[in-house]
Amino acid sequence: MPATRCASADGVGFEEVVDAFRPDLALLDIQLPGGRDGFALARALRGRSDSAVLMLTARDAVADRIRGFDAGADDYVVKPFAIVEVLARVAAILRRLGRVPATVQVGDLVVDEDAKLAVRAGRPVELTGTEFRILAYLVGHRGRILSKTQLLTQIWGYEEYDPNLVEVHVSALRRKLEQHGPRLIHTARGLGYVLRP
Repeated sequence: MPATRCASADGVGFEEVVDAFRPDLALLDIQLPGGRDGFALARALRGRSDSAVLMLTARDAVADRIRGFDAGADDYVVKPFAIVEVLARVAAILRRLGRVPATVQVGDLVVDEDAKLAVRAGRPVELTGTEFRILAYLVGHRGRILSKTQLLTQIWGYEEYDPNLVEVHVSALRRKLEQHGPRLIHTARGLGYVLRP
């Protein structure tokens, strides 16, 4: 992919980047240095693209939220926030816009994120909420090795925690999946886990 010129921190060059890169979603802060703000950037984006807009800001007044939605924001998240919540909101926006399929199939495994349903070889797999989130994340990154730290950060929202937590949940998830077919979640020794048929 050719290099794309980046917009500066104050939004200068924003339109050129949007035209060249055509993002599916933009994360915008309201308070920017210089004369522009996130509201102006959201309006500019809406005027030239069908990209989704997620506002991330410390400004939590109802009037600011309404102004954000009026400027074209699809969602509005107030700082401080958990990264897992932001990622969930991004995924929900992209699914709603039809840019991320809600149902993904890997081998004989079908995962429906909207319905929170996993089916293996035509049979439903009963999962806890945490197990389903791990499975959905692995499916979304199928073929890639994901470290325990990545899984801790993405599923629980922090990095410094007992990695055995990941092992316990992945082991339980594995057992349930393997009741209906061969192993899908493989261990990359010393690196993490990878989902592949």
